Amino acid sequence: MMKYGGTMTDPKELVKLSVQLVSHSLQLALKDAEPLKATTTEPMAKRALEICDIKINTAMGDLNRSVTEIDKFEPATGEKQIDNLKTWIEATLTFQEVCIDAFSNITGPDGHKMRMILQLSGMAACNSMAVIEGWTKLLEKTNPVPATFEFSSKARKLLQAQAQSEFPSWVDPAQRRLLAADPAGVPADMVVAQDGSGQYKSIMQAISAIPKKHKTPFVIKVKAGVYKEHVLIPKYADGIVMIGDGPTKTRVTGSKNFAAGVQTSDTATFGTISAPNFVARNMGFENTAGPEGHQAVAYRSRSDNSVLYNCAFDGYQDTLYAQAYRQFYRDCTITGTIDFVFGTATTVLQNCKLIVRKPLPNQACIVTAEGKKDPNGDSAIVLQGCHITSDPAYFPVRHTNKAYLGRPWKEYSTTIVMNSILDDLIAPEGWLPWVGDFGLNTLFYAEFENKGAGSAQGGRVTWKGIRKLTAAQVETFTPAKLYVEGDDWIRAANVPYVAGFMKA
Repeated sequence: MMKYGGTMTDPKELVKLSVQLVSHSLQLALKDAEPLKATTTEPMAKRALEICDIKINTAMGDLNRSVTEIDKFEPATGEKQIDNLKTWIEATLTFQEVCIDAFSNITGPDGHKMRMILQLSGMAACNSMAVIEGWTKLLEKTNPVPATFEFSSKARKLLQAQAQSEFPSWVDPAQRRLLAADPAGVPADMVVAQDGSGQYKSIMQAISAIPKKHKTPFVIKVKAGVYKEHVLIPKYADGIVMIGDGPTKTRVTGSKNFAAGVQTSDTATFGTISAPNFVARNMGFENTAGPEGHQAVAYRSRSDNSVLYNCAFDGYQDTLYAQAYRQFYRDCTITGTIDFVFGTATTVLQNCKLIVRKPLPNQACIVTAEGKKDPNGDSAIVLQGCHITSDPAYFPVRHTNKAYLGRPWKEYSTTIVMNSILDDLIAPEGWLPWVGDFGLNTLFYAEFENKGAGSAQGGRVTWKGIRKLTAAQVETFTPAKLYVEGDDWIRAANVPYVAGFMKA
């Protein structure tokens, strides 16, 4: 038996206990995986074990900082702290699901055993999410707080909009001058150039040279060129600002894909590994595997408080993988066929263009596949002020190979499409099932004040999870309210940004 201190009459200690139980269950999963590493010979199974080892250790880090956050909890900053807790615990659940998915195609006793272990630890994470939600409701009842303050994620406060030129107090004057500058004039800490005019000829050479202890923001300029490499930003490389010469000029390209025997997470051309506050401007990310490669990710992110501006993400299936935490995309272009914006992050795509490409014969096209696993989580995909349209090659077949706004990857899939333009490629039904009736009663899908031929509501599916929301309800999915801990991190990136509603 494990021993835990504290009294169970203290709600805060109960929350801490629930988190510690998740940690304990993951420790058992790591222990049980050890003998499998020695006996497993199948390459995909061996890689699944390696992925799980990485993901579980990342989850353990989130659980440790969750315990620290609980210990220092203060009602005055409670909303932000609780939002952090929910984000981190939901991320641990996401990483466990990634492990389970990695083993989904692994037959035999090894795959079955690991799936069972991870399902048990996932139940512990869901229990912790429920305990945290109960704690927030108790705090709402017992703590006298200003009328503008709400603990509940379902009644979020609207932060006062600041001028575009303003920055939060924690950004020092030097950083403010840096972030406010034209990207062309920003001094770089490193320059990458294929022609030898910079310190490095490849992006990974530059990433590998970043000191473990570095200043933030740390600016890397990547000059125009096609960089055929797979980039992985490590956990210690926080606060990286990567600036290209334009999304069609500075391109990072790869072709790893699931059809070639690569796990989906490993197919990403460019990935961030839990390094927070990543900012990319004027960059292009591409996976050239084509529709025959099936899952083939161009960009995968689990960078908390990451901002991407004027970037291009090009692929077919699973182009943009917003895996975990809080992410914001502005003025970006994303191309793809199936589930080409997917993941379990709290993700806003604002003023972005989503271009549907021609799939294989008999394939439908699906824009989003959100993966919320727990009803108490905050993850969502929000398309705000976006334009969903057809690639020229897809246009002639758009009514044969129909396109849909999304489908439920996990039971509580949450997707909002608001203030956007939907061209006539969107099928009248609007949304597509995953398989059978999976998630149709528990998902949360809504459309609000969209325009275009594809926005007509007359033929839409009428599942229980399809919502008709009021303006006040939809407002909780605008960035300033969706990101409960605040939007300072978006403002600090000095990109165009609308905190509330936009016009379609």
